Amino acid sequence: MDQGPLAVTDPVHPDLGPNTYVFDPTMPAERIQAVLDEVFARQETAQFGPGRAALLFKPGRYAVDANIGFFTSIAGLGLSPDDTLIEGHVRVEADWFDGNATHNFWRGAENLAVDPSGGWDRWAVSQAAPYRRMHLRGGVRLWDGKDGWASGGFFADTVVDGPVLSGTQQQWLSRNCEFGQWTGANWNMVFVGVAGAPAPSFPDPPHTVVERTPLVREKPFLHVDADGAFAVFVPDVRTDSTGASWTDGPTPGRSLPLTQFFVITPGTTAATIGVALAQGRDLLFTPGVYDVDTTIEVTRPGTVVLGIGLPTLVPVGGIVALRLADADGIIVAGLMFDAAPEQSPLLMEVGPPGSGRGHAADPISLHDVFFRVGGTGPGRAETCLAINSSDVICDHTWIWRADHGEGCGWDVNTAATGLVVDGADVTCYGLFVEHFQRTEVLWRGERGRTYFFQNEKPYDPPNQESWLDGDVRGFPAYRVADDVTEHEAWGLGSYCFFQADPSVVNERSFQVPEAPGVQLRNLVIVSLGGVGTIANAVNDRGGPADKTTWVRHLPA
Repeated sequence: MDQGPLAVTDPVHPDLGPNTYVFDPTMPAERIQAVLDEVFARQETAQFGPGRAALLFKPGRYAVDANIGFFTSIAGLGLSPDDTLIEGHVRVEADWFDGNATHNFWRGAENLAVDPSGGWDRWAVSQAAPYRRMHLRGGVRLWDGKDGWASGGFFADTVVDGPVLSGTQQQWLSRNCEFGQWTGANWNMVFVGVAGAPAPSFPDPPHTVVERTPLVREKPFLHVDADGAFAVFVPDVRTDSTGASWTDGPTPGRSLPLTQFFVITPGTTAATIGVALAQGRDLLFTPGVYDVDTTIEVTRPGTVVLGIGLPTLVPVGGIVALRLADADGIIVAGLMFDAAPEQSPLLMEVGPPGSGRGHAADPISLHDVFFRVGGTGPGRAETCLAINSSDVICDHTWIWRADHGEGCGWDVNTAATGLVVDGADVTCYGLFVEHFQRTEVLWRGERGRTYFFQNEKPYDPPNQESWLDGDVRGFPAYRVADDVTEHEAWGLGSYCFFQADPSVVNERSFQVPEAPGVQLRNLVIVSLGGVGTIANAVNDRGGPADKTTWVRHLPA
């Protein structure tokens, strides 16, 4: 292939942008620690700031302590997590918020082994904080250890040798992991393809266990090869799997040289990205915030779009930031989308409307793809994510209409729907969707599957009259269209906190057809502090939730 003007000319020392830090084991530990501390000091409280950072460790041993703040990712650059060992901590605390971890969003750890000092680490997080392809040679606590709550997280392709203590953690999804032991539950703990999962016991305690993961591809990741050149490893699709992909030998997959990628650094225009795609390149977004004034169109089958350090795309002028063709094997991973003041009809589209091709042999997959409407200022979108293609794997997403920050209000950060699925045979692992003003997830495709759903209703309906679906009180969090005949979901939670008017009632959290092939297993509905009411869990059954209600299986 013609290298062209956008090629990486030195894959051993590539330009990964000003916000990427690459460490090797010959560097003094004090020097590395100083960088880690400086990045954390900048990012500890920067919940809505523009700062982004990626901390990359080449294979070797490091005696350092990494406290991970907002919009920071830490990752090893080996082919196995055990190639890169941190003899210390890779941790998330909630000191900045007095022990309350419910705002610890937007960060991540990947592809490292950690031998924690004292035998324990902490990953006190809530949404959009993935812990992937990790080997923790000890135990981990999933909350701050003080009085505060934590509110949701995600383990994947991870081994924890010791115990996992969930503490005040409210809900969690673990997929394809191996645990020494799991202890604890509050509302909704889901285990899919996990060795060492607790016994299924919903609702007392609320553990949902699915023995095998039916279909998944692990997230691509950066690594360095034997010559020190950077590359991107793309794991193969796995079917009916349990445990991590790397414990019985190398993860099956293929390695793409960095010379195949256009490396995008802050200031790169959408037009330039389009030229790179036309050249047949894959894309590597480095940490930064990118204004997108022309829709990025990914059309080539097998294209990989990978972000490090949570690069954030902001659509300018009411456009759609990213569109994927209805083509085999396209992968998007590690990106965030931030709605702009001018309303976009969509932030991301997977396949055009009416897509009809099957992709079962080589699915499109999305990994750690996050969406935000408001928080940094007024943002508006009709819908955040539309999946029109079939056989898509959605592996961890948080789709959020902001309930705090700047630019928040019923008429300010407007957004009707988080996710619309029209494709058939779409599978979601770790679907977090919160605060949208109408139906939050609308599923119209056949044979959909969801493993773990977490939802909070909008906090801010000013009164009941402002939040009516015709003559029905409020909108469902998760609706399966009336003509769908097959749909399954496991481990679903929906919560209300109608702080603007506590007298508001939501008629139901889940609305589905009464059909034998439509099955929802293990649900919980909660009124947070008793502020507002959810009248029914599913359709006209399984409620009310003026505090907490668990339901095992609806429809019957």
